[in-house]
Amino acid sequence: MVGGADTARVFFAAWPPPEAQQALGDLARRLKSECGGRALPASNLHLTLLFLGEVARERLPRLEALAGAVTAPQFEIRVNYVGFWRHNHVVWACFEHGAAALGALAAGLEQALAGDGFRFDQRAYVPHITLLRNARRAPATAAVRPLAWPFTGHALVESVPLEHARLYRVLRTWHPAAGVSA
Repeated sequence: MVGGADTARVFFAAWPPPEAQQALGDLARRLKSECGGRALPASNLHLTLLFLGEVARERLPRLEALAGAVTAPQFEIRVNYVGFWRHNHVVWACFEHGAAALGALAAGLEQALAGDGFRFDQRAYVPHITLLRNARRAPATAAVRPLAWPFTGHALVESVPLEHARLYRVLRTWHPAAGVSA
């Protein structure tokens, strides 16, 4: 049953710490006045690693077990520019510092799950943080004041629809491998 009580709409994500989420939320509100659209709430700002969509709830323990075998090193994420995807009217924040480690983590999750029948988007991974939806134009400048935070782990998250928004409920969290850095 798709979208029912027997399934969960899930994805893997990395969450900025609260101070970074707040700073990104402030950036989204500033960009909204320039670009139009709808700013995402600061508490929902995250980096999607792998979107799975609807998964049978009975399969969630298997999903967690497979994902638990994927490790990530300690590293820093440093947002330093914004961009615009015209095709879906999204303004996003991105970075170079930390992108390779996030890409490796996303690839590791894909590899771990692919052999067990889990389905996910096959597009090339582009690490980003969605700031605005339904934006009317691109930001005037791409560079933003750098915002850095340490990667503290990734999570399996359930996206729960509300009347006019989505609630993200963390189901399980994994932390970086101790003593390993990238």
